[in-house]
Amino acid sequence: MKRLLGAATALSFLFLSPSASAWWDMGHMTVAAVAYQQLTPSARARVASLLRLNPDFDIWVRGLPADQQDRVAFIHAATWADDIKRRDDYERGSVAHDGEEAAANIGYADHKVHDYWHFVDMPFSPDGTPAQSPQAPNALTQIEAFRKALASDVNDDVKSYDLVWLLHLVGDVHQPLHATTRFSRALPKGDRGGNNETICLAFTCGAKLHAYWDGLLGDRGGPSDADTLAATLPAPDATAATIDDPAKWVSESERLAEQFVYTGPIGDGAGPFALTDAYQADAHRVAQQQVALAGARLARLLSVALR
Repeated sequence: MKRLLGAATALSFLFLSPSASAWWDMGHMTVAAVAYQQLTPSARARVASLLRLNPDFDIWVRGLPADQQDRVAFIHAATWADDIKRRDDYERGSVAHDGEEAAANIGYADHKVHDYWHFVDMPFSPDGTPAQSPQAPNALTQIEAFRKALASDVNDDVKSYDLVWLLHLVGDVHQPLHATTRFSRALPKGDRGGNNETICLAFTCGAKLHAYWDGLLGDRGGPSDADTLAATLPAPDATAATIDDPAKWVSESERLAEQFVYTGPIGDGAGPFALTDAYQADAHRVAQQQVALAGARLARLLSVALR
């Protein structure tokens, strides 16, 4: 019965979860849990001091003993960029609407949600349909900007803000559908990273393809659950883990989308497409590999930027 209830909960999130939230909370926290274990001691100390400047820090660590606060805050912080989407004091907009403020890096005084920072729509067309280049700013431009800022002499408020965004965005770009948009004859304006296709699972139809991939590591749980899940993930390839060029991360994710997302039962058009057991098994394997790889690369990025 618990398994059936868990499946029903997961399916409900496929319909209700915001489309721009890669991996959902559990996936993002697991990326952070992997990264925390691999940070250098000096990087751990520095991120701990920076995270104390986040306005949610006291909420993250409420009731925790002092020796657990730094780790738990680090894991919780990976969801902050999604949490602000649900707050009345943050404004949602587009690149056009936000104008010069779309790429602002001013720290916690910025109360824009910046949905467009969560993805980079690298074009993919299997049938030669004309494609559009990704808009900027996007996940790739911001990872580069925030990484440089962490290694610079900007004030700690900005560095803390950039840190929590990096905890999130590095995970985002390792979700294949946050790195591509498919253009095709049936969807000539693009599929918005799988948001324009729907799928069928065992007992229901109508969930977005994008949301299916976001939810592959689950949603419910806290930092301790993320630690447990992180311990079960396959170790990433050692050479791949040392790749520190975010543009290469995005290219890898786009290729994974071509190979494992837009394949098998996923045809052209809006669907719904019935996912096979084989498709779902591959999807879960890719998701686990990507989360583990994102965590290793995040640890390396932070350790270098903050040394």
